[in-house]
Amino acid sequence: MAKLKDTDIKLVIAGHCAPGCSCQLLLSFLEGLFISTAMAIPLPITILLRGARFCTIRGIINGILTFRGRAIIQAGIILLIFTPVIRVVFSAIGFILEKDYLYTGITLLVLLIIFISMLSGHSA
Repeated sequence: MAKLKDTDIKLVIAGHCAPGCSCQLLLSFLEGLFISTAMAIPLPITILLRGARFCTIRGIINGILTFRGRAIIQAGIILLIFTPVIRVVFSAIGFILEKDYLYTGITLLVLLIIFISMLSGHSA
């Protein structure tokens, strides 16, 4: 097996993050289009995100398939959250493959902090 270089890791991370960013751009465009055509006046984001139907992945996917604006917005938010998380995961994998244990530990600590803050619902 050929030795893995730092630039190889960066290319893998960029290759996996680019589709997420592209999807987010498309969803943002669709959100803006839907909101501008469906609503005459802008609403606060808290009003747009209410509704238990879109609290699960299945509910969000069903909402997207039926062109529900709130589902599209929530899918965009999920993509915004998980694009950098995936980047951190791939960074950790890259550091493990490079046998750089200091940066592996730091990256896993960052990932742990992200997961704890997401699960607890608290921010700094």
